[in-house]
Amino acid sequence: MAEANFVDYVKICCRSGHGGAGSIHFHRDKFTAKGGPDGGDGGRGGHIVLKGNAQLWTLLHLKYRKHIIAEPGVNGSSGLKTGAQGNDIILEVPLGTVARDAETGEKLLEITSDGEEAILLPGGRGGQGNHHFKSATRQSPRFAQPGEPGQEVWHILELKLLADVGLVGFPNAGKSTLLASISAAKPEIADYPFTTLVPNLGIVPYRDYRSFVMADIPGLIEGAHAGKGLGHRFLRHIERNSVLLFVIPADADSIPDQYRILLSELGQYNPDLLTKRRLLAVSKADLTDEELRQALSEELPADLPAVFISAISGQGLVELKDLIWKTIQDS
Repeated sequence: MAEANFVDYVKICCRSGHGGAGSIHFHRDKFTAKGGPDGGDGGRGGHIVLKGNAQLWTLLHLKYRKHIIAEPGVNGSSGLKTGAQGNDIILEVPLGTVARDAETGEKLLEITSDGEEAILLPGGRGGQGNHHFKSATRQSPRFAQPGEPGQEVWHILELKLLADVGLVGFPNAGKSTLLASISAAKPEIADYPFTTLVPNLGIVPYRDYRSFVMADIPGLIEGAHAGKGLGHRFLRHIERNSVLLFVIPADADSIPDQYRILLSELGQYNPDLLTKRRLLAVSKADLTDEELRQALSEELPADLPAVFISAISGQGLVELKDLIWKTIQDS
């Protein structure tokens, strides 16, 4: 997915349709000179609706569509005819899209399944015609309800990638290389930090034609929970992953220290992330021998399943996929 085409945040102005006014009318025909009230109701104004589309991976199609305006409802008419409803505006969004109020930041709704629809901004209700207001003492009401006005609100749409496994690590830890080696994804890979600037998704094939989805999240840095290094923007995508796979290179100064820093950043950003199942992949294992791997293993947390891997030589990749699959099934 090209960086320029990956958009995970848009701000849009939504205006729902006004409701149509109720009609003030009295029945008249060649046999009836002074009939009773027969004014119809006004039609509902158009809603603005979000709809999940599993074929979309980005909010790019909404980036330059800043104003979303739904149609108003049609006024009621004689003969108890109800006005037509204003057409709804349906915005298709990728799965994992969250809508927030732009002013308060309040979470309004989220779309998680294909075809799921949710009203982001309801249209105004149509007004009642004058026939609703007749009574024994008021047989000729000469008034009706106006339509309810629509609403105009700025909303924020955020995308949180839906994946079975999210890769977590510092820049240049080997996350993109791992994703490229076990899936068909083609993330940019280079020997310098911050090569990955947008999340990448890959479908990892497994035994018996099964598969799981892995997300390569751009590398975190210390202070990411406070927004340092676009931390909030990156951490948002980890919230929707079932399993977190920490990737730390074997040549790191201290694998336990890096793991503790990453875990601390996740917990300070959202404590719920600490409840997710966690695995560790020690990358670049081709730089180590058996004796060093044994020494490194003794330093790792006892409750953290770990695998030494090398995306270059293929070492440990089958074992890692087995461990990931088992963990997903147990989650």
